[in-house]
Amino acid sequence: MAEAPPPASTMTAPGRLTAREYLVVGGGLTGIALAGWSYMFYMAWAMANMDKVDMWMPPMGDVAWSAWDFTMLFVMWATMMVAMMTPSILPMVSMFATLNRNRRARRQSYTPTFIFVAGYLVAWSGFSVLAAAAQWPLHTAGLLNPMMDSRSYLMSGAVLMAAGIYQWTPLKDACLTSCRSPLGFLLTAWREGTGGALMMGIRHGIYCVGCCWALMLVLFAVGVMNMLWVLLITAFVVLEKILPAPAVLRAVSGLGLVVWGGYWVGLYFSF
Repeated sequence: MAEAPPPASTMTAPGRLTAREYLVVGGGLTGIALAGWSYMFYMAWAMANMDKVDMWMPPMGDVAWSAWDFTMLFVMWATMMVAMMTPSILPMVSMFATLNRNRRARRQSYTPTFIFVAGYLVAWSGFSVLAAAAQWPLHTAGLLNPMMDSRSYLMSGAVLMAAGIYQWTPLKDACLTSCRSPLGFLLTAWREGTGGALMMGIRHGIYCVGCCWALMLVLFAVGVMNMLWVLLITAFVVLEKILPAPAVLRAVSGLGLVVWGGYWVGLYFSF
């Protein structure tokens, strides 16, 4: 049986984090994100300068994949998800730290904030396994080239249209609503102890995966290692979580993706 959350009177934080506490939380998340971005930019540079470095590349065609190949693909996706998604969880992590601060003041048990963050990243690591598994056959079928760019107008168009349509779905709305409501999520999902904090992080991560998975798969259409689009999608994810009218942003972005995808599908059938 799930453990009931503590009474709201023990959870509600009357004040905000101090400037120093907020700096610690924000600095920690920034450090995690910068580590991910540093690795991503290095990979992009290495792929463009393979005459200078020994760079892993995905096998193509009938070449058999090894466990090492899949591991490298997973590491790439996991690092990319850390880089892209960590900036967007600052409001949630700050609220978790604020509630912990209130619990310390009341001499109640509390859990280090990094446990919650670790759970969140576990959820995105699970998505990374699925993304790597999806990319594998795309290389085998020749739909992605060794630089991880699309070779198929039809595939690119279908991915873009699917991502656009998902922007309009009730599931997207439900997951985004949870991601935009830090206090509401924590009051309803709170669990005590280290294991509880880890599970809360995983649960929040699952909501964020449900919100953003289709946007991440847009990279299959525009280039998995296209750093401009990696940056643009990251910025869009942050805006979806903080802008006051997300429904408008979802409607417009969904329409744009569907039209763009339809254009690529039209190009495929025009040849």
